[in-house]
Amino acid sequence: MNVEGMKQSAGAWRFISAYVRFTDRLSDYVGYLAASLIFAMGGVLLFDAVTRNLIKMPVHWAVELTQFMLVAYYFMGGPFTLKNNEHVRMDLWYATLSVRGKAAMDLATVWCLIFYIGVLLIGSISSLQYAIATNEKRFSIWNPSVIPIKALLTVCLVLMLLQAFALVFKHVATLRGEKL
Repeated sequence: MNVEGMKQSAGAWRFISAYVRFTDRLSDYVGYLAASLIFAMGGVLLFDAVTRNLIKMPVHWAVELTQFMLVAYYFMGGPFTLKNNEHVRMDLWYATLSVRGKAAMDLATVWCLIFYIGVLLIGSISSLQYAIATNEKRFSIWNPSVIPIKALLTVCLVLMLLQAFALVFKHVATLRGEKL
């Protein structure tokens, strides 16, 4: 490789490194925000318990709001889970592999994840478009719009896709003997 090619390769590697750092940081922020939802859910459920049991005036929206918050918690935790390598994995042979062997296995299987997230993203965009076009609402006493939660799903799937590509770069770096 000539000097010009090495400069281009170094520039590309710097861009990839910046992309991975940005994506990891974004996943951290979203994950910490998701973790804070636990306290908000607890507060809403406590409010519901007090109004239902002490005041005898139940609020019909509290449990449903908590369900929406739990869905948000689940969606927002996805990129954070991928970033921290805390997702479920079949550990039959994986645990016996070397660090480079694990990186090669992860690099081979991450494409299945990217395909899966891509299909989910296409479906979530379609579902969001339908919700916006029809002003879709839940059938309940509260009758909330589902547009915000479907929009959050779409955004979180984009973040998971970004994080999956960051994983590709991390696995390639591990195979090259480098660290991002």
